[in-house]
Amino acid sequence: MSILSGKKILLGISGGIAAYKTANLVRLFIKAGADVKVVMTPASKDFVTPLTLSTLSKNPVFSTFYTENDDQSQNGEQARQNAQWNNHVELALWADLMIIAPATANTLSKMVNGNCDNLLIATYLSAKCPVYFAPAMDLDMYKHPSTIHSFNTLKKFGNIIIPAESGELASGLSGEGRMAEPENILAFIENDILSNLPLKGKKIMITAGPTYEAIDPVRFIGNHSSGKMGYDIAKAAKKFGADVILVSGPTHEKIDGVELIKVISAEEMYNSCHRFFENVDVAICAAAVADYKPKFVADQKIKKSEKELFIELEKTKDILVSLGNIKRNQLLIGFALETENEIENAKQKIQKKNLDLIVLNSLQDEGAGFRKPTNKVTFIDKNFDIQPKELKSKELVAEDIIQKIISHYEENN
Repeated sequence: MSILSGKKILLGISGGIAAYKTANLVRLFIKAGADVKVVMTPASKDFVTPLTLSTLSKNPVFSTFYTENDDQSQNGEQARQNAQWNNHVELALWADLMIIAPATANTLSKMVNGNCDNLLIATYLSAKCPVYFAPAMDLDMYKHPSTIHSFNTLKKFGNIIIPAESGELASGLSGEGRMAEPENILAFIENDILSNLPLKGKKIMITAGPTYEAIDPVRFIGNHSSGKMGYDIAKAAKKFGADVILVSGPTHEKIDGVELIKVISAEEMYNSCHRFFENVDVAICAAAVADYKPKFVADQKIKKSEKELFIELEKTKDILVSLGNIKRNQLLIGFALETENEIENAKQKIQKKNLDLIVLNSLQDEGAGFRKPTNKVTFIDKNFDIQPKELKSKELVAEDIIQKIISHYEENN
């Protein structure tokens, strides 16, 4: 899964011959899972059509501050009154990333000086997100002192240059100035984002979902865990640059871009966790692992013959205890779902299982627990510092957990 998946990308296109490449660039962004909107300068429409870019991006293309009504029956005054205002501020605030490609010498100069005479520059000046620009111009223009000044000034502003490539130019000359190829622009942006993520280089193992403990070939003992909390943690860890191993019990949740290990029973989850634990930096055990399993599993389906059925149970192996006993430098995080004496029970688990952090949630809290999109948790660390959180979506709870990990590494670096 690309780091751009789910990102909102605003592509600004200025009027150079390299604008024809932006159709493929939009296609690549969409393929990477991004949501794309396009802002064009009027001159760029001579090189690539808004219809093409709108079709590929599945969004309207913007090039002027307002879009006139196409109803030919309306007179000029009616058309002006019914014109749609294209709000450059809304466009800029919508974006997670802005890419200006091609960035001509003219557009670069306007960006430097704030010469706001078109929608693209107005949107750029309103942007609060990271801005990338991919220069495209002839060799002598690319080397001119005014262009070099534009590059340096824009970098001082915090913008990120995607260097031009060498090759045949529109003038017939050969040299530096070609806009980077769409594949290279995509790779540059992905690598730049990854290099600045706080968990880059960290490996995190996460457990998720329930376990099913077989009674016979048909029946099992399980619980109501959907796996959503663990999957959301895995997605958040990936978002912040970590390499993720997700050990998952049976669930309908989906995920891409992580190493997914599917298990069914507590024993299988135990074995998988021990297989990976030695080589990870962080382990987050969010799975609802069965505490007990049938001592004897029937080879054939148990027939419904008696009024009562007795099943002898035995304890499963405690994954968190076993990992806590062998951990060295790993950060070990557990979950506790309690119904009474929540804080005290959680503190006991921290000590018993040698945890660095426990994420406590109570079935007494409305909106928390299994099969719900929200959760209300309390963080308790190994020093028994208690940090209650408000009710929020499981996605946001997951990000809070990952932020605790990021803070841990920032404080210990």
